[in-house]
Amino acid sequence: MSTIAELTIPADEFALRRTLENLPELEVEVERVVAYDPGHVMPYVWFSGPDEETLSALDDELTEDSSVDSVELLTDLEDERLYRMDWVEDVTFMLHMLTEEEATILHATGERAKWQLRILFPERDSLSRTYEFATDQGFTVDIQKIHELDDDRYGRYGLTDAQHETLVQALERGYYQIPREVDMEELSNELDISHQALSERLRRAHRALVEDAISLGPDGEDDDLE
Repeated sequence: MSTIAELTIPADEFALRRTLENLPELEVEVERVVAYDPGHVMPYVWFSGPDEETLSALDDELTEDSSVDSVELLTDLEDERLYRMDWVEDVTFMLHMLTEEEATILHATGERAKWQLRILFPERDSLSRTYEFATDQGFTVDIQKIHELDDDRYGRYGLTDAQHETLVQALERGYYQIPREVDMEELSNELDISHQALSERLRRAHRALVEDAISLGPDGEDDDLE
């Protein structure tokens, strides 16, 4: 069964360690990742900073960063930049996921303290093997949340079928419009559930979407792979 895992790795154990340490206000988002041979990973990476001074120092930092073999500036939007680069050190974990386990990195962001990754694994066992491999290699991997995709695609957002259907109905009927085109009472009647049941379903659905968006799992609900 396909599985999506959200995990964190300390920034000092992964790629761009020097850059993130020397430019602590920098925010990094990986657009896409390509593994073109067993020793190289080529990511397309967005960098954004609070001011022009931070971004103006970026080229020099990337040149001196030991995890970057080559780098090319593709887009400069003043407050953010897109680079293509080669990562050749500190990426053993990522290489293993991409090549050995046929995983797909759906989203990856970095900051001074940590990297956050959302990864699609073809099966749960491949996640377990990757976790074991990473810890054996000395990486500190913290699994935040796991989604089993089951038989539908909504599970990747942490939603049940009922929650997804309710959100679609609420959106189509104008519940989220300002001003609202339908109130809670009307919506609950259309869905043939009580006002309280609708309120609780929407609250849980909203929480699932927010947690998914900010990559934080609810306390006590993370699956333990150790």
